[in-house]
Amino acid sequence: MIACAMPQARITPYRDGPLIVRGEFRLEDQNGNPIDPGRETIALCRCGKSGSKPFCDGTHKVARFRAPSTPQPLRSAAS
Repeated sequence: MIACAMPQARITPYRDGPLIVRGEFRLEDQNGNPIDPGRETIALCRCGKSGSKPFCDGTHKVARFRAPSTPQPLRSAAS
């Protein structure tokens, strides 16, 4: 059996900021069409306010977006 090496991307959520994607990755729209990131390391918007979605343009600072860099426990929908 031949093992295929999968591209390895590292995704880091930054506190109060974007998701930083480093390494080999493929970015696609919802229809599977490739999106050219233009570079090897990108910042993806988490605040929803960027004017260049899906990329971060720094608007999270003006919008005072707050989010931790670590996972938070899921809340039960029944609560």
